[in-house]
Amino acid sequence: MLDRPDAATAAALARLYDLDLQDDPGDLDLYLAMASRADGAVLELAAGSGRLAVPLAAAGHPVTAVDIDGAMLDRARQRAGTASIPPGRLAFVEADLLGLTLPDAGRFALAFIALNSILLLGGRSAQREALVTLARHLAPGGLAVVDVWLPDADDLARFDGRVILEWPRTDPESGDVVTKAGSAQHDAASGTITLTAIYEAGRQGTAPARWIRHDRLRLLGADELAGFAEDAGLRVELMAGGYDLSPLGPGDERAVLVAERP
Repeated sequence: MLDRPDAATAAALARLYDLDLQDDPGDLDLYLAMASRADGAVLELAAGSGRLAVPLAAAGHPVTAVDIDGAMLDRARQRAGTASIPPGRLAFVEADLLGLTLPDAGRFALAFIALNSILLLGGRSAQREALVTLARHLAPGGLAVVDVWLPDADDLARFDGRVILEWPRTDPESGDVVTKAGSAQHDAASGTITLTAIYEAGRQGTAPARWIRHDRLRLLGADELAGFAEDAGLRVELMAGGYDLSPLGPGDERAVLVAERP
């Protein structure tokens, strides 16, 4: 996020993030398969509220989940408690992934950044450094995976700042009706998209509470992502066009990098 909210707002935005992802992005099966293939310790950077880290640990993989947002990690700990993860199988680390060196760096079999999170780093140098962090934590033969959104020209043309209603949903935790409206503004000069999300929550007929979240995405193409991986000393194994790992082709809306540390 562009700004660092107070603790109460951060907690609310973390809860609303989970509500926003009520529609499954469909990437869990990919990361379960990659963890099984890697067959060792797993590192997730920008792990958020544990949407992937917790089920990976529940499947038997030792997982370290890193995020800079403490409120998100609080949600992840709650999720882990509900899933009854055995002690020692899932570790949470509140830290910036840029410049990160964990005590067990160089020992992970799989390290990944999922669901566009690398775009939130905001600049080319930071995105390149994120691949360096992945590579630094992998054991020889370990796998790095990063997936990013590839908006097409029609998408970008619509990102003109107009505000649209994205959804109304019922929050299962509070029972409140939550509506989300959002806008996106594309800046072609910098290759960025500024996102504003407006959440309003309350009971029918009452004044709603409102939370606003701002993010800036720095768009990243498949070739550039592959170049960052190679600069980090990784060998690109595959650039896929979706979570089924089919080869990237014209019109694909997502790029999934799979790379190996030699």
